[in-house]
Amino acid sequence: MAFTHRFDPTVLREYDIRGIVHKTLHADDAFAIGRCFGSIVAGRDRASGRNGARTVAVGYDGRLSSPELEPALVEGLKASGMEVLRVGRGPTPMLYYAATTLETDGAVMVTGSHNPPDYNGFKMMLGRKPFFGEQIRALGAMAEAGDVVAQAAGSDRRIDVADAYVARLVSDWDGGDRQLDVVWDNGNGAAGEMLARLVAALPGKHVVLNGTIDGRFPAHHPDPTVPKNLEQLVGEVRRTGADLGIAFDGDADRIGVVDDTGEILFGDQLMVVLGRDVLRDRPGATIIADVKASQVLFDQIASAGGKALMWKTGHSLIKAKMAETGAPLAGEMSGHIFFADRWYGFDDALYAAVRLLGIVARMDGPLSRVVQALPKVVNTPELRFDCDDRRKFAVIEEVAQRLRAEGARLSDIDGVRVLTDDGWWLLRASNTQAVLVARAEASTEEGLERLKQALVTQLEASGLAAPDFSGANAGH
Repeated sequence: MAFTHRFDPTVLREYDIRGIVHKTLHADDAFAIGRCFGSIVAGRDRASGRNGARTVAVGYDGRLSSPELEPALVEGLKASGMEVLRVGRGPTPMLYYAATTLETDGAVMVTGSHNPPDYNGFKMMLGRKPFFGEQIRALGAMAEAGDVVAQAAGSDRRIDVADAYVARLVSDWDGGDRQLDVVWDNGNGAAGEMLARLVAALPGKHVVLNGTIDGRFPAHHPDPTVPKNLEQLVGEVRRTGADLGIAFDGDADRIGVVDDTGEILFGDQLMVVLGRDVLRDRPGATIIADVKASQVLFDQIASAGGKALMWKTGHSLIKAKMAETGAPLAGEMSGHIFFADRWYGFDDALYAAVRLLGIVARMDGPLSRVVQALPKVVNTPELRFDCDDRRKFAVIEEVAQRLRAEGARLSDIDGVRVLTDDGWWLLRASNTQAVLVARAEASTEEGLERLKQALVTQLEASGLAAPDFSGANAGH
């Protein structure tokens, strides 16, 4: 029987495939993803003249639905002739590590990342590159047209990369013999077992909160960009007097950090700490951050002798820009941190944690002193507000046209980022949701109010109401 399949159109996202299990995402979708992705791998190899086995690594996170979706995905890949290397349950970066070190032709991770428990999804790599954007849309069209390779008898086998992955993480510890006190919050996410192995191999005293993998996420939602989700970690750091606290999202490709006083380090502040350290050994290197990052970050990287590059938000877009520029480090406000310095260029929160711990261990004082010494600015949280998918990009273009006509100083790398004497404000369209995203930063409270009013004025000119500036809708 010929293969065809139609996905719910809401699941084909910009950076991955993601939906609500048994409503918009089903096991037959997982099979179809495998059937089509395997066909893409097979077609690419035929075009290059390569013969022999074609391998795809597959992993899955700790969600309750992942053990149902992973076998269906594997069967789809096998039906397209793939040899599937099943790495089992664990964090997304462990799958990336397996795909990179085993030099597979592709990789697929079954993960709902930081979404609510009833969601799940798929992240993909083709060769060493992220599979996203137009490639995902093309996969959907392939499925509907039945444009796949002839059915074949592939194979699958289980492989264990856990020991090698943890050993490789630990091998880049560079903090000497200092015994740090660290509190970790796994958030019941997929890193639990790897985190237990990692802390056992690192020096110091380590306390792990919510270490058990539990796809119901009973302690709190697994998104470390939302301050509410860090309250337990903050409390434990303050109670114990720890040197710092570290949190992960559901599949551990994003990190959250709390300093020794219990204050949260946001993504751009963390990048200042990491960027300075990388530039000690790589003077003049390019350091990439997304358009939502503070101007303080870009200024601090320049002051440390680096080339600060502002780029589009989105982990796949950042990875592609890193490969293009040869940047050794990149990061997003969402907590994706990408090391190509001594690492492989993919986002790995466990690896970022090891590098951060090494830096803190080598400091003369506490982490909080570094953050407190940064220039003081006031800013809004990330603001997210509804805007129809069919309208959101048009709004951005309308705003950009008005600003250009006014002679405003703006960057249109990703939406519009407007520079004024007070500071800057940003408005961009989300690539994954029917929302607009805004942020503003100034040197004074009065300046921030003027920036917020400028943003509101532009939104109202396009027929939209002012956003909720409280930050209640913040998050990745």
